[in-house]
Amino acid sequence: MKKIALCFALFCLSAVSVVAQKFALIDMEYIMSNIPAYERANEQLNQTSKRWQMEVEALDNEAKTLYKNYQNEVAFLSAEQKKAREQAIIAKEKEASELKKKYFAPQGELYKKRQSLVSPIQDEVYAAVKGISESRGFQLVLDRASDAGIIFASPSIDISNEVLAKLGYAR
Repeated sequence: MKKIALCFALFCLSAVSVVAQKFALIDMEYIMSNIPAYERANEQLNQTSKRWQMEVEALDNEAKTLYKNYQNEVAFLSAEQKKAREQAIIAKEKEASELKKKYFAPQGELYKKRQSLVSPIQDEVYAAVKGISESRGFQLVLDRASDAGIIFASPSIDISNEVLAKLGYAR
């Protein structure tokens, strides 16, 4: 009798824990590519990045020119002149390196600009996903664009278009 009661209790506990979990998928790349503000932000970032890259390259080229001139004239320079030219070359290379670090380092100006332009859009998307998840009872929402582990997913659980619609970009 105790064994039957124990088995029944275990069966009831396992049945309770097998409650179906609801989940959905989104495609963040698809969603972002359909938001015009995100496309404009990316274009602005690309233009800024190119402009800054040109500044860094200009300093780099100046350093290379100084070095070439130094190489051509080294035989005619005194020890003091050589030292002065070498220091000028090193200073120009250092200036280019510092500018590159200022703009393109992990916490540099480009990162800060990306954060200021893209984060508000990402926050809006997150809020829309959260709202849909709460209203439809999803416990888990996966991004199929960033997870290479998803081999197959039914289109019926993809809520990307619903997220776009909630943001006002109906598809």
